[in-house]
Amino acid sequence: MEIETSSNTIKIIGNIKSVSDFQNIKESVDGLILQHKHINVNIVDSLSITSSVIGYLNKLVLKDNIDIQMNVGNEQLLHLLDDLNLISTFKAKRA
Repeated sequence: MEIETSSNTIKIIGNIKSVSDFQNIKESVDGLILQHKHINVNIVDSLSITSSVIGYLNKLVLKDNIDIQMNVGNEQLLHLLDDLNLISTFKAKRA
């Protein structure tokens, strides 16, 4: 998995599957939210997302009032977010 950040956007390339992936995502997002209350999360091609990443992003939206706009490249991941009722929380849409 690779992460690219610019301004208020984080771009995740590759599958999100390990604890180290979560830690890398958290560190990158933590850096962004110091300066921005609205962030774009672009998940280019991951088939899944770990529960730790979901929990962390959920906390940002519900507790820290961070506005997240998620763009998902993989249809299967979008269906997973829909099954978990997270489409509206993360403002997720197909990229």
